[in-house]
Amino acid sequence: MAESESADPDVEQSTGEATKVLEFGLGGETYCLDIGVIDEIVDAGDLTRIPNSPPHVEGVMDLRGRTTSIINPKSVFEVGEEGARERIIVFDPDAMEDQASVAWIVDEVFQVTDVMPEDVDQTTTTDDENVHGIVKGDDRFVVWVDPNISVESA
Repeated sequence: MAESESADPDVEQSTGEATKVLEFGLGGETYCLDIGVIDEIVDAGDLTRIPNSPPHVEGVMDLRGRTTSIINPKSVFEVGEEGARERIIVFDPDAMEDQASVAWIVDEVFQVTDVMPEDVDQTTTTDDENVHGIVKGDDRFVVWVDPNISVESA
């Protein structure tokens, strides 16, 4: 591990161990989330719209008897492209900050991969609190995002 990374207090995986992340698509970009905050992945279904909700809240849906708020992360990350919006990533409520049952609607889910701390560039993300870092590798970049986007904010 590089000296600058080990001295950075914001590096969460300073132990040198890999973190499993789920890669997913929004528009033409690839993003990822720590798999530890994900409860399940389901097919997108019918959503119930909520009047006067913020633009990033697509609506709610009943998932296993629990009303779940469905967030559109494209609004939060300013992804302009339309996409298939085929999958919903449901977050573990115990892993979320001050949120009940929340999920993101995404275009597609790709794979679970291991990310080593030295593959994460956090220097380019200081202006966006929802971005953990950029994962570099295999001639591509994956934006590692933070799932703690409030239903009321963004």
